[in-house]
Amino acid sequence: MNLNQLVSQQSVVCASNIASKKRALEYLAELLARQAGSDKTLEIFQQLTEREKLGSTAIGHGVALPHARTALCNEPVGAFIKLDKGIDFDSPDGKPVDLLFALLAPQESTEQHLKILAALAGMFSNNDFCDDLRTAASDEELHSKLSAHQLASKEL
Repeated sequence: MNLNQLVSQQSVVCASNIASKKRALEYLAELLARQAGSDKTLEIFQQLTEREKLGSTAIGHGVALPHARTALCNEPVGAFIKLDKGIDFDSPDGKPVDLLFALLAPQESTEQHLKILAALAGMFSNNDFCDDLRTAASDEELHSKLSAHQLASKEL
């Protein structure tokens, strides 16, 4: 699966004005709602926040993968933000998070949701890939670098 199937150019953003976990989740909810064609930004934010209460979705090395399954979308959608300055995200390694890929999946797609998350975790565990994303100077460049990557699962 190519990431273009999950994220559009409009849902990939270099965001310089985000300084907290809450604001990052709010912004990701806005992007996900737009990507899903929904006007339910607040509900998406609440779902992402509820998931975070179960345990941080930060995976270490400056990366977090906020996610939720919901009735608010019919197919998986994603949003990605790169922050200029890392934020506290209760990461297991204690490092601030500056790369956030949010995933919203249909309520009934448990298996697909988990496979996409596993593929994203694998992709973002590649330090060279993450370092390359961090050099992007514009939304367009960031989208180009991100969408050129293939998720490493044949079954998605």
